[in-house]
Amino acid sequence: MEPHVNAKQLLNHATTLKLHTGNLVNRSRLKKKCPSSPSEELQDCIQGTLSEWFAAMPSSLDSLPSILDCTIPENTEAITPEEREELKVSVKLFLTESDRSSIRSAVDMACLSLGVSQLDSVIIAPPPLPEGEAQTLTHLQPLWEELESLVHSQKIAAIGTSDLDKTLLEQLYNWAQVKPSSNQVNLASCCVMPPDLTAFAKEFDIQLLTHSDPKELISAAGFQEAVQGSSKDLQAADWRLEWVLRYSIIVKSRGIIKAKGYIVHAKKGNNL
Repeated sequence: MEPHVNAKQLLNHATTLKLHTGNLVNRSRLKKKCPSSPSEELQDCIQGTLSEWFAAMPSSLDSLPSILDCTIPENTEAITPEEREELKVSVKLFLTESDRSSIRSAVDMACLSLGVSQLDSVIIAPPPLPEGEAQTLTHLQPLWEELESLVHSQKIAAIGTSDLDKTLLEQLYNWAQVKPSSNQVNLASCCVMPPDLTAFAKEFDIQLLTHSDPKELISAAGFQEAVQGSSKDLQAADWRLEWVLRYSIIVKSRGIIKAKGYIVHAKKGNNL
């Protein structure tokens, strides 16, 4: 049986897709061409991981799974207990919908994939809002409460925000039980850190970090293109992305990146 027929059957039958790109630091495929943006990198990774996974599938299966767990074992190495102390595991979670249960499942999946019981830091990127709407504390509260409960259960050590201005960061800080330890600022939107934000962050010991992620890490069309590109004849129109988690594992003493990668979760559109 040709692999692409298999891939089509698998995707037609499944309702959930979980994908872990494995460690991109070691992947020679990505070193050949340097992706120009985080979106391109992610699209390339999804397509590449799915292609490899489909190619490695046995040609006959007793039954078709409803959950496709696309991980390539040789690209993934769990952190050993001995080296855990030496490493910092940082995560940025991009939500495509305001479903707080996604946060818990993403954190659980990251811990499981990386072989750790706790993530050192998680930064949340809330779902993009419709054009003209501004982010408010009301949008953030349910997501933040979910993060706080994961801090209380020791799944996460520190939690941070992304793209909040001084007013919103202050509102969140005053309301939150577990205070944000960091806030990421997009360099494209401001070349210089806003002075009011800098002053507030300094006063309340919030680390200001910079990033270059687009508002939407990967569009619905980009995701479908990556799935379709992984195998011939695939139709991916009814798959929708729920969340993307990007992690980096840094060797504390040397400040070098030991591993980085993406974990992606998607559902079949008609299973809302």
